[in-house]
Amino acid sequence: MKLMFAADIHGSLSATRRMLAAFDASGAPWLVLLGDLLYHGPRNALPDEYQPAAVAELLNGYADRIIAVRGNCDSEVDQMLLTFPITAPWQQVLLEDARLFVTHGHLFNPENHPPLRRGDVLVYGHTHIPQAGRVEDILCFNPGSASLPKGGFAASYGLLDRKILRVVSLDTGETIAQAAINN
Repeated sequence: MKLMFAADIHGSLSATRRMLAAFDASGAPWLVLLGDLLYHGPRNALPDEYQPAAVAELLNGYADRIIAVRGNCDSEVDQMLLTFPITAPWQQVLLEDARLFVTHGHLFNPENHPPLRRGDVLVYGHTHIPQAGRVEDILCFNPGSASLPKGGFAASYGLLDRKILRVVSLDTGETIAQAAINN
């Protein structure tokens, strides 16, 4: 299975365009959005080309290929602009021999995760910092931020291709972090 992950777009039209171009090129049938799609939030700087309505319009063109969760900056007003559901705090994606628990990261994260078993993957955003590695027995994967990266990292997205999870730079296409799903 191939999936693409993106988090923390925060209303940046330029980041959305670049992320969707990467999705189109990836060959992934599903785009998993990890929240904070339209609003930049009071603690973040205004992102490049901040145009939430235009971002919603672009994302709506992919509505039938999006799985999304609600971030701490997403609201019911945002849902009014989007034609795909974003109000679930978490989703689960079942692979052949693993479960992806998909969430934004403000409720569930590596320090506070739901009951997961060895081989499951916690997929989250919120921190804007890429991660691909184990915390105890749980594989934790964060694709970073498509628009407002932190920690000195580049804007990024995530890919699952077979059993390899990679965080990829939006600018260069280089792998920032990677981990294998294994039981």
